[in-house]
Amino acid sequence: MANERLRVLEDVEKEIAMVLQCAGNTVLELSKDKHNASFLDRQLLQFQNSINRVECELNAQICYLTQVATGQPHEGSTYSARKDCQMSLNRAEYAKVKLGELGRTCEAMLEQQQQS
Repeated sequence: MANERLRVLEDVEKEIAMVLQCAGNTVLELSKDKHNASFLDRQLLQFQNSINRVECELNAQICYLTQVATGQPHEGSTYSARKDCQMSLNRAEYAKVKLGELGRTCEAMLEQQQQS
């Protein structure tokens, strides 16, 4: 899943490069004395399509990151399960320490009773 997200981001990066190339081609064409209107129309259409794809993919990535950051369940994440597991281990260790203290207290009380 993570590899897929990285691949999508690489595709977005390529699409951004396409946007910049279209913008550059348009500026070059506009700097000429006679413009090729059909070329400018094609560049404009390609520019708009690329911008729309970039926007769509970046919105999807932002939504995913928002879910991850707010702790909402999402596919491919084990953070919540790992956090629950760590908290359980911490509680078990605390219970072990407290039971040890209780055991020592009981032993001390038994020793006092036997000495009396």
